[in-house]
Amino acid sequence: MNAIISASELASELAGTNPPVLLDVRWQLSVQKAAGEPSFDGRAEYAAGHIPGAVYVDLDQELASAPGSNGRHPLPDTERFGAAMRRAGVSTGRPVVVYDGGQGWAAARAWWLLRWTGHPDVRVLDGGLPSWEGSPETIAPTPAEGDFTPEPGAVALLDADGAAALARDGVLFDARAGERYRGEVEPIDRVGGHIPGALSAPTNENVGADGRFLPAEELTARFKSLGATEGADVGVYCGSGVSGAHEVLALAVAGIPAALYVGSWSEWSSDPDRPVAVGPDPQ
Repeated sequence: MNAIISASELASELAGTNPPVLLDVRWQLSVQKAAGEPSFDGRAEYAAGHIPGAVYVDLDQELASAPGSNGRHPLPDTERFGAAMRRAGVSTGRPVVVYDGGQGWAAARAWWLLRWTGHPDVRVLDGGLPSWEGSPETIAPTPAEGDFTPEPGAVALLDADGAAALARDGVLFDARAGERYRGEVEPIDRVGGHIPGALSAPTNENVGADGRFLPAEELTARFKSLGATEGADVGVYCGSGVSGAHEVLALAVAGIPAALYVGSWSEWSSDPDRPVAVGPDPQ
């Protein structure tokens, strides 16, 4: 099953006999907000224009729990997440396509959560809303209630101890910008640096200038050059489990399964007893 879909493919499927459920997850991290406050809310942009039939999903409220010691975007309550997906019309037997404003992080978070909770057919619109060539719609649809019931555990999930072990015994990618990995700057979390043993692999290097993913063969070559060779156990973390989901998506495009550490650096760095590495080297 492909992890991404092009705008032309989406248009064709929307005109078919089993059109996908569309989820609009426009969101953007705002580092200027105080801790605990919600990030950018895409509802106004959704109301101003969205792909016809798309239902808005709130990342902070429906794709995460309240921030705390386990990170800035912990896993959502399963029942609440399931109710939000059913409200949006998500059913097990119907494909789902998720998009955001183009960065891809928020869409990837929804994609990963649906996969982790067992949905068999979910993809991300490559390039997000900017790639859509049709006319936008301003009326919010009222889809029929879906039947999706989350069953967590369908894909691999890491906790802090699992991430530490993978950094030692496998391949753990840090999807944040290189300067945050090196500890040169840290605009959000308690301290800068990275999990000892983790490898820097900024997620923005997985896409081109248009926000679309690089070809699968280029992504495969990139990740293999960083250590994700055949048979290696691979994991990803980021700041709070959002851009890391985008890297897991890029790895899926490359044909490489990977686990996500949802708590990520926001959880790891909140515990002063956990070790922190700085500089360009993993250790």
